Amino acid sequence: MRQSKFYIPTLREVPADAEAKSHQLLVRAGFIRQSVSGVYSFLPLGRRVLRKLETIIREEMDGIGSQEVLMPALQPSELWEESGRWRTYGPELMRLNDRHDRTFALGATHEELITSLLRDEVKSYKRLPMVLYQIQGKFRDEKRPRFGLLRGREFIMKDAYSFDMDEDGLDQNYDEIFKAYQNVFKRCGLDFRAVIADSGAMGGKDTHEFMVLAEIGEDTIAYSNESDYAANVEMAPVKISYTKKEEEQKDLSKVHTPDRKTIKDVADYLNVSSEDCIKSLLWMVDDRPVLVLSRGDHEINDIKVKNVMDAETVELATEEQTKEILGCETGYIGPIDVPESVTVIADYAVTSVVNGVCGANEREMHFENVNPERDFTVDRYEDLRFIQEGDPSPDGQGTIVFARGIEVGHVFKLGTRYSEALGATILDKNGKSSPIVMGSYGIGVSRTMAAVVEQLHDENGILWPTSLAPFDAHLICVNPKNASQSEKAEALYNDLKSQGFDVLYDDRKERAGVKFTDADLIGLPIQIIVGKRADEGIVEVKERKTGEKEEMSIDEVNAFLRTFFSNR
Repeated sequence: MRQSKFYIPTLREVPADAEAKSHQLLVRAGFIRQSVSGVYSFLPLGRRVLRKLETIIREEMDGIGSQEVLMPALQPSELWEESGRWRTYGPELMRLNDRHDRTFALGATHEELITSLLRDEVKSYKRLPMVLYQIQGKFRDEKRPRFGLLRGREFIMKDAYSFDMDEDGLDQNYDEIFKAYQNVFKRCGLDFRAVIADSGAMGGKDTHEFMVLAEIGEDTIAYSNESDYAANVEMAPVKISYTKKEEEQKDLSKVHTPDRKTIKDVADYLNVSSEDCIKSLLWMVDDRPVLVLSRGDHEINDIKVKNVMDAETVELATEEQTKEILGCETGYIGPIDVPESVTVIADYAVTSVVNGVCGANEREMHFENVNPERDFTVDRYEDLRFIQEGDPSPDGQGTIVFARGIEVGHVFKLGTRYSEALGATILDKNGKSSPIVMGSYGIGVSRTMAAVVEQLHDENGILWPTSLAPFDAHLICVNPKNASQSEKAEALYNDLKSQGFDVLYDDRKERAGVKFTDADLIGLPIQIIVGKRADEGIVEVKERKTGEKEEMSIDEVNAFLRTFFSNR
């Protein structure tokens, strides 16, 4: 492709609203342009990268027997009503009405629609197992779109759905797709981790996220420094045996703590450690009050609270709710003498507290010398806190380290969550009707493209891996006005094309500095520079990633490229 005819609107300045490196570089290098906040157009270079990524995904999915479909983005609300998600999915679901006032959703995901397709067509176990997938635009009304393609309102996603007659079949499909996803991200040249995750609004169980390690990532990954264990920090279990201090219990007493609300302020004022404090937070769990206790040096994990209570919604009580239920303001909440209507649950670490400190459910008052079970009763003890760096790894190997990650893929074992709700059943081997067992699997295609740039770039631009680069090589004619350079570059361009290489040929009448800057910014794996030694039949070849340069005869370029790409 001749660059003089190719639409690559590069920019010298960093866009003012671009925080993430991938956002900055993809805009500056002419891969994407913003339409409105969180919505982007993919320009020719960007579309080429997407096609290569989609090809990798198709090869891996087709390789395990999956079948590609294409479903509409516009989905009738009735299907979401059947599944129960019309109410619970949240404000991220884009909803609209047509001229007949019929309600629709713009597809954020397609569990309901794909289930309805199988419900109407597949009636016997003999048609299963089956895996269907699509690559399609998705829509989510993000409250705060940011970081370019990493968090947008319209994005490209590969979603797949498995259908089985039983849990064993689901396990097999899950494992196969899990491995296919690993292959996809390896082929993209990414440093990633598959982590245990929460299913969120999707429902289901046994779910993993594929996280690309990057500082800009919005998720925290907890992983072992000595094993393959990795989990989203919200899902990592804490496996520690707590022991009480060998200390005699003292008499309970109430103390004045003027304007001291936080654990740190109270601990400093009373000259105790945060470990000796009991943190008390009132939560509304499916609209019922639950007081959750943790040790003062720990943070309560709302996902664990939700799972322990088998709840749909978990939210911190408002100031008004707290005053109504406990008779005090937040900052002075405690577990002593709470109303019977309040369920009290505590993290296991609370059992280790001896002569501790907690709120007194009274403004500017706390209790000292508090001892669990002597001074208050807990309905149940559970693992309710966030894991911390330095904690033992849950698999018993090493200790926990944190890293930031970008979620690029997610796999779920849905079970019969949607098939039961939408009536998708089959007749099993015994002629008995049973719900289809399902799995759901997604890859953020456009997000993966951005994640690659987050990991693979330098101060000059993008470093595309050969698997995703929009072209194999960048051929640069330094001075097209020079007859020898122009002639040699034209001949080499035509020869490389005839040998099957995809070449971006910079034949523009621009200064050499502009061409080299653009070439580094765009980031193709190899640059071939036809310059001052063209009349000798010599060109300079530069590997973009390493910056290594080598002069060689024009006749050697073809063999060099074949060797270079065969080793990657």
